[in-house]
Amino acid sequence: MVDDELLPPVDGHVDPAFEAVRATFHDSFRVHGETGAAVCVLVDGRVVVDLWGGHADPLADVPWTGDTLVNVFSVGKGLVAALTAQLVGAGVLDLDRPVAATWPEFAANGKGDVTLRQLLSHQAGLPAVHHRLPPGAMLDWSAMTAALADDEPWWEPGSAHGYHVNTFGFLVGEVLRRATGHRVGTLLREQIAGPLGADVHLGLPSSEDHRTAEFLWPDPPPPEVTPPGLEGDERMRYLAYFNPSGLSGAGVVNTRAWRAAEIPSTNTHASARGVARVYAALLPATRRGGGPGLVDPGARREATTEHAVGLDRVLDRPSRFGLGFQLTQPERPLGPNPAAFGHFGAGGSLGFCDPDTGVAFGYVMARLGSRWRNERNAALLDAVYASLG
Repeated sequence: MVDDELLPPVDGHVDPAFEAVRATFHDSFRVHGETGAAVCVLVDGRVVVDLWGGHADPLADVPWTGDTLVNVFSVGKGLVAALTAQLVGAGVLDLDRPVAATWPEFAANGKGDVTLRQLLSHQAGLPAVHHRLPPGAMLDWSAMTAALADDEPWWEPGSAHGYHVNTFGFLVGEVLRRATGHRVGTLLREQIAGPLGADVHLGLPSSEDHRTAEFLWPDPPPPEVTPPGLEGDERMRYLAYFNPSGLSGAGVVNTRAWRAAEIPSTNTHASARGVARVYAALLPATRRGGGPGLVDPGARREATTEHAVGLDRVLDRPSRFGLGFQLTQPERPLGPNPAAFGHFGAGGSLGFCDPDTGVAFGYVMARLGSRWRNERNAALLDAVYASLG
């Protein structure tokens, strides 16, 4: 526990009914070792929490502000899911059309019948590339998508599910690129971030570096070769995170090359306000408080309907997915209500919404924490729901 006199200040505002969230956010620094973070909550389209604190650099020289950006890792999967649902609702994409009809090279090695629905629900059997990729390959869109198109599934598509930790964004993003003629970063900017005024970015320009926090990754970069002796699912799990070695961000997360690349599963940069604003636009019209909608209601319902549940081949624990969105589950709840959906990010970041209460939530931070049940975001969620009354 940190002495209160040594704690960095927390700025921003909360609705009086949500003072418990402010206290909990303070505890993130005092009790849980938070170094820099922000949290934003809307209820029925109204901002009730907008807090930030700490520092955006390891030397504690640069204060975190309400507009600070940071790498939010898999929170970006939820944004890709929203973008895909938008295109499905507009008739641009067909969930049950074979991926190879849009991306012919993808049919190689028995993948000709794999559908977009299976990609989105982590059932395609492609969580990792079998052969070792060269260092830095994750920065090269063509190299990653070509490797995935040529690869064979780790399991029969549709027979099981396993979290496509880092490949999800390349797979779904290439379908979007082939169908629209635009890269996924451009689509995110033009169809979601721009219209909503949401501060979320895939392919961060250097002009935004001055307000981007350094992410504190405590582990050394992984080796550039696969450790010997790994076989079967154990090898698959290792490669899902570390083929190529920097695929998950270790050793490269704060570089200009990483920030500029489009790695939709892993390197979206966002503010808490930006994440919360996207999820507010995903709520039903009756829960948006007059705010803009993002996705056709039917497409949203389909995207947030359970498609995969149970033991996850990659995580080796239960998981639950809609079409790109994580759905609430007892082992990793998004609040107490069954319709909540969103996506966690590595080490603590989170974006989600709850149609039953009108809550839209964004939390971003710079220090890697627990990857499954994170004490910081869990405490903030508890405080939000306790404040609803």
